[in-house]
Amino acid sequence: MSGPRLSRRGLLAGGAVAAGGLAATGGYLTGRGTAPGESEANAAEQPGTVPFHGVHQAGVATPPQTYGAFVAFDLRRGTTRESLGRLMRLLTDDARRLTEGRAGLADAQPELAGIPARLTVTFGFGPGLFTKAGLDHQRPLTDLPEFKGDRLEERWSGGDLLVQLCGEDAVTLAHALRLVVKDARDFATVRWVQRGFRRSPQAQPPGQTQRNLMGQLDGTVQPVDLERAVWISGGGPSWLKGGTFMVLRRTRMDLEKWDAADEAAKEFAIGRKLADGAPLTGDGENDDPDFTAKDFAGFPVIDDHAHIRLARVEDPALRMLRRAYNYEEDVTPDGVVDSGLLFVSYQADLARQFTAVQERLAGSDLLNEWITTTGSAVFALPPGCTETGWIGEPLLS
Repeated sequence: MSGPRLSRRGLLAGGAVAAGGLAATGGYLTGRGTAPGESEANAAEQPGTVPFHGVHQAGVATPPQTYGAFVAFDLRRGTTRESLGRLMRLLTDDARRLTEGRAGLADAQPELAGIPARLTVTFGFGPGLFTKAGLDHQRPLTDLPEFKGDRLEERWSGGDLLVQLCGEDAVTLAHALRLVVKDARDFATVRWVQRGFRRSPQAQPPGQTQRNLMGQLDGTVQPVDLERAVWISGGGPSWLKGGTFMVLRRTRMDLEKWDAADEAAKEFAIGRKLADGAPLTGDGENDDPDFTAKDFAGFPVIDDHAHIRLARVEDPALRMLRRAYNYEEDVTPDGVVDSGLLFVSYQADLARQFTAVQERLAGSDLLNEWITTTGSAVFALPPGCTETGWIGEPLLS
């Protein structure tokens, strides 16, 4: 059974989001509305979906998908709390439809929406959004500082509103990105779009640590207790409870220079073996590194400035949840590839979890010889919503 009809015009005018005839259990979506000519039986068995509704937004704790696209918007002059609310109603409605395998309200290519491919759509609010919408008293974050060694470019940094799209199919992702950008035209301009990729489930079993384009296993140590490490439970504005903070850093890799280094030099800089990701003092990827171990000459086996030592966080509650994507933008006529990593992290406390670690890495990480950060942005991700709600409602309603 389909829900009440809702037009794009109605949303822009401030109408409520339609319920859409969705079946739910415990606040999580289990079905979807039917498209014209589609039977209810087929609609209820749609494969490859990630629940959109819930206490938290999808796309954070969700197992990372193969493709990621991140788009940041700058709000237009004259944006108000009310107009931002209309935008978020519209974006939420299209996001819930697309993640369920249904076409958006004004979808000119509805045929492309039928394969959701584990699509997730996640929203974040940058520092500038609060000032422009007259919500400075509710702002929970400021722009990140420029760390030592950063070479930040405006075209990859900042942003008032973030939409993160992740999925297993590039066509589905491209379609969702275009619809999101069209939704936002009346309210915001695109500041940047960054796209990334990982190995697919067909190439590597889910759950295994991925390798970045330098050949390193990336993301071995992750938090286990997300309620403490990722999700905000108190100490901030009430509208952010159940949300998190997101950092996106674009890091260019000098792969030509990395290629020229021998394996020993690479492993010394990382503090791990390239072959299996084991610490230089261990035999397996998940072995705990022994930072007290000395070599035959009495020097630390894991150097004081090795990446693994500086990035180490002893308290599990202070570890960042990372969701990195590789990028490859261009190849010069001489055959040099512009490659790197979109480092994405989620944490409940920016200062204690991200900034504290980044300051150590920026100061003396041996890997800095081969990497340069060219983009930096930070966003507050609101909590999730119910089937009849919308993302950002506690702040903007």
